[in-house]
Amino acid sequence: MPNTRGFFKLSFSLVSLTMLFLSTNAKGQKATIPTYIESINQWHKLREVELKSPKGWLNLAGLFWLHKGVNTFGVNKNNDCVYENPDPSDVFFPDHLGNFIFEGDSVMWESLDKYVVKVNNQKMPFRSKVCVFNGKGLSSEMSWTMSGHSYSWTIIKREDKIGVRFRDLKSSNVLLFKGIAHFPINEKFKIKAVLQPPIESYLMISNVLGQQVASKNAGKLQFTYQGKPYSLDVIDEGGNQLFITFADATSGVTTYGAGRFIYIDQPDANGNTFIDFNQAFNPPCAFTKYATCPLPPPQNRLPFPIPAGEKNYGHH
Repeated sequence: MPNTRGFFKLSFSLVSLTMLFLSTNAKGQKATIPTYIESINQWHKLREVELKSPKGWLNLAGLFWLHKGVNTFGVNKNNDCVYENPDPSDVFFPDHLGNFIFEGDSVMWESLDKYVVKVNNQKMPFRSKVCVFNGKGLSSEMSWTMSGHSYSWTIIKREDKIGVRFRDLKSSNVLLFKGIAHFPINEKFKIKAVLQPPIESYLMISNVLGQQVASKNAGKLQFTYQGKPYSLDVIDEGGNQLFITFADATSGVTTYGAGRFIYIDQPDANGNTFIDFNQAFNPPCAFTKYATCPLPPPQNRLPFPIPAGEKNYGHH
């Protein structure tokens, strides 16, 4: 399965946006169907709302890979998992908040006798241990609050690596976020395409950790641009949309150097669908160094510029 696992997917599709525009107004009258440009502009707004949300990418403040056994956690440099506390808005964080105990395919959280840590919003007794992650699908959220400043963290798995994804829910990255620049919306970049069935069951996709991830192959998306044929390999994450990671001649110039992402609707019975480059968006790694993004495979590096969708953000 790909590392994406739906994490990059927006909560609203253009279909959902159309339904929002069609909902009745205060006078009980139906609103008009949005224009294409209105729909894309609303998509951009919702994308930014999601980035700023508690589960968005802007508040990530740490990524700690665990070793077997006890992993101490806090700001003290002697800890195994050191929260470097780079945010000037941050309050004092404990030298030693607690421990992660990694054994087999499971991770336990061990609380100390000073700090009230919650697991799935339930207070843990002092000096207690609880399993917060295992190979059977258990994945709990831990949290700690001091003086109104809240943090949360979860355990993630990336192939053979187990780590802690740590969030500062009042990160200045969220407070200072002013949006993402994007190219002018141009409907010519909504291109008809045909998805050909896959020959191989899986695509091997590299990620920023240097790992090779076997991702379910949805097939090859064929399309024509300026009279020439091109194709993109597509990943099936499940659900009613398919996922593409791609690069083009704008990558590293006006767009993020490691490429961009895009979702497309599942094709009809004849394989027909659209690829809308106006909905091309930055991967999490454009916003934070604490993400583990997939990279475009060589066959998905298009030789021409696509001045559509999101432009680059930040310096990651």
